[in-house]
Amino acid sequence: MNVKSSEVTPKEVYLSRRRFVLQAGLLFGSLAVTGTAYRWFFEPESKPAPRGTPLNFIRTKPQLMADEHLTSYEKVTGYNNFYEFSTYKQAVAKRARQMKVRPWTVVVGGLVARPKIFDIDEIIRLAPLEERIYRMRCVEGWSMVIPWIGFPLKALLDKVEPLSTARYVEFESLYDPEVMPNQRQGLWGSLLNWPYREGLRLDEAMHPLTILAVGLYGEMLLPQNGAPLRVVVPWKYGFKSAKSIVKITLRSDRPQTTWNLAQPREYGFYANVNPAVSHPRWSQQTERRIGEFWRRPTLLFNGYAEQVAHLYSGMDLKTNF
Repeated sequence: MNVKSSEVTPKEVYLSRRRFVLQAGLLFGSLAVTGTAYRWFFEPESKPAPRGTPLNFIRTKPQLMADEHLTSYEKVTGYNNFYEFSTYKQAVAKRARQMKVRPWTVVVGGLVARPKIFDIDEIIRLAPLEERIYRMRCVEGWSMVIPWIGFPLKALLDKVEPLSTARYVEFESLYDPEVMPNQRQGLWGSLLNWPYREGLRLDEAMHPLTILAVGLYGEMLLPQNGAPLRVVVPWKYGFKSAKSIVKITLRSDRPQTTWNLAQPREYGFYANVNPAVSHPRWSQQTERRIGEFWRRPTLLFNGYAEQVAHLYSGMDLKTNF
């Protein structure tokens, strides 16, 4: 049954902070915890992020497993992978504060019949917004459960009418070295080849689970979470979900993507969550949910195999990783 956003649990309860993990750290003693262990097991809370603008959305029935709960708002908005700002996850939110998300336009073109430049507020009104509670898995071995607010990417692509020759969808993120410090050229060059680019096959992009997210926890996205628009593909590792999108291009050939270009042995084009395919430097068989102490088994396709496994029928998932 669909419920209006006004009828959901009060935000004070919904966003209550869990401190169990931090308290458990006392058992180890301050001298026994190394910097690495501290980052992995006891991530310091960032200062509470400013609240975003509330969104009107339909709350859908949560698709959570029995042992799952939502990751706290503080962790979701204070522990972020966004290398344009920083490689240190707790520093991203602070560095991203100066990023302006209005005005903002998204160019959608390539192999389409009706190319268009969309204003972000036009995109937000394109389709009914709904809550999608998704497991999100990082290639580094940690994961979250996030209540995204958005709509299927298909709704936007249908507006521009993909041509029969279109096979792939390429996403390009904002390039603004004045605001994003890691995009600047230093003595040893730049961290990655900017702007950030990612891509999907057209059938992956059109899948009902693939969404364009404009918010989380009932509010508009904050800069550190990829404001004002990001794609979310829950059965793939997080780097496939491009943030702060400014351009979407449909094309016949497979696009070159940022991490695949940088380290092709470590970051495949498909990047489907697969416990049987190890990263060259670590196993992917387990993951640690942020806010939990113990690791848990990694699920094939991040637990969405029933919905998406048919997309890869006949493919060798170890070769096409």
